[in-house]
Amino acid sequence: MNPRDTGDTHAPDSGAMDVELYVIGGCMHYPRHIPAVRAVIQGGDFARPAHELIWDALTHLYDNGEPTTPIAVRIELEKRKHLTRAGGIAYLVQVGDYVGPGEPTYWAEQVRAAADLRAEADLGRRIVQQATAPDAEPGQAVTFIDDYLQRQKERAAGRSGDPADALLAELLDASSLDNMPTLEPLVGDLLHLDTLARIIGPSGHMKSFVTIDIAGHVGTGMKWHGHHVKQGTVVYLVAEGARGIRQRVRAWEKHHGLKMTGVLFLPRPVQARGPEWDTLIEAMRRLQPAMIVIDTQARVSVGVEENSNTELGIVIERMDDLRRATEACVLLIHHTGHIGEHGRGASAAKGALQSEMHVSKKGDNAKNIVVTMKVGKQKDSEEGNDLQFGLKVVTLDGETKPDGRPVTSVVLQSLDQRPDVPAIGTPEWLIRRLDTDRVDIRWGSPRVIDWCRDRGIQMRKDKIEEAVRMRKRRGSFDELQDARNDLPPDLPRDLETETPPNLGGTPGESEQNPRSNIPPTTGGGPGDGPSKPPSPRSPSREGGGVGEDEKNTTPNTPLCTICGTALQPLRAERGYDTHIGCDPTTGSHPAA
Repeated sequence: MNPRDTGDTHAPDSGAMDVELYVIGGCMHYPRHIPAVRAVIQGGDFARPAHELIWDALTHLYDNGEPTTPIAVRIELEKRKHLTRAGGIAYLVQVGDYVGPGEPTYWAEQVRAAADLRAEADLGRRIVQQATAPDAEPGQAVTFIDDYLQRQKERAAGRSGDPADALLAELLDASSLDNMPTLEPLVGDLLHLDTLARIIGPSGHMKSFVTIDIAGHVGTGMKWHGHHVKQGTVVYLVAEGARGIRQRVRAWEKHHGLKMTGVLFLPRPVQARGPEWDTLIEAMRRLQPAMIVIDTQARVSVGVEENSNTELGIVIERMDDLRRATEACVLLIHHTGHIGEHGRGASAAKGALQSEMHVSKKGDNAKNIVVTMKVGKQKDSEEGNDLQFGLKVVTLDGETKPDGRPVTSVVLQSLDQRPDVPAIGTPEWLIRRLDTDRVDIRWGSPRVIDWCRDRGIQMRKDKIEEAVRMRKRRGSFDELQDARNDLPPDLPRDLETETPPNLGGTPGESEQNPRSNIPPTTGGGPGDGPSKPPSPRSPSREGGGVGEDEKNTTPNTPLCTICGTALQPLRAERGYDTHIGCDPTTGSHPAA
């Protein structure tokens, strides 16, 4: 049976109510859509009178340049004494939670269609009532049809007054541009919220490693190799290489000494042109992540002709649907073509990108590989300098291959910026973390150990205890310095000098031998200062041959201060005094 043949019910169904709520809720949160929605519907098109009241208050706020948030609408309804008729506070909160997966104009079209159908149903009822009345006469119902057509014409014009006027109302003069929201940085000047970005490069050139590193820093809120980061949730769509993602994440966590919090992984592809993409959009709209990584573009667009601007344009539009629904940075990973400098396939994608970075590597093993990230496009700002990274091999704890060899992965280390912070995982690094979070200096080791565990910081107990001792000693010294700073400025210099502690000896010995209070040191005579440590030398090798790191070096080639072998020329030129792989705590120098 055709639904239109059944008896009409005056109460709209719940589906129609959801559509109306998507229009109002979407315009509350994204008022820039209000002019376009007004070109489609007017207040009388809402089936529920409460929605018409809310819509009138919402558009009034917009017309006056005021906020359109649920709280602002509530205050406006209270002023009009319409809050109770509009459903009350609880209902307004419910309305504010409705933000559809599409733009409000899409739902407004459905509201308009439902309103037109109700008008037609009402016309039908009036004709039936007129024709079945006891005093009915043929032809009288025609007047109802004429009235209906006139009202429809007036309502169509009344939706916007004039569609052209609605479009003109969206035009901005130069002074109004200041009211437009600016790009909000996510990672320095490289990535921004509510944009579409892409990392491209040849296959096997560390694109995924760079992206995982960025994701880990955004999820935890740490600076990314000197670039400011806005902390937020990251969703990583692992459509390619899902089995290797765990090792890379565990290596990152071990290197940085903390869990990769704030990063969620979906280890399978979701096709951009398939029906599940709409499900992904709705799920991400609810989660509201700061960044969504799609690794790779090709794996979520299977069957699409990459060289067709038309087909690729549809895929990019679906990516933009995801961006609009979440206002996140949607970061694509894509392979380059045969030339190696441009993304593979048609050029339709590049015009939609806010940022595009090219990643490549040179070298044949972890000791000499240099990864370069070139900023190829920044739509609204100057292109930045190239970034370069070395690789550090990380051995995963408790994991071995079938032949007994350890399982390893690599992490990035910047070659452009010498770190101005202590090495991660050292007592000095923990002291800085404690100071940054304003942890009480009186805390003992047990409380600091619990604090580290709650934040996913992985450190040995002895290192945490050493950090606590160092921090307390530093606090005592700071208190002494504060006391000294409180002394009168005109205090005689001889009183300002501390008297050295008496370490024993006969009376007057200090005058006869002023250095007698200095503890003796090994080597040299009594009172001599500590001897200088020997300069680091390259350890001898079997056969007396020259080591691999020492070939073609001169006597002036800097040596690593940990293992004593010659530094790579690139690191030496940049002012480093250790190899990337050398461990400052153990002095080890991995072979890889």
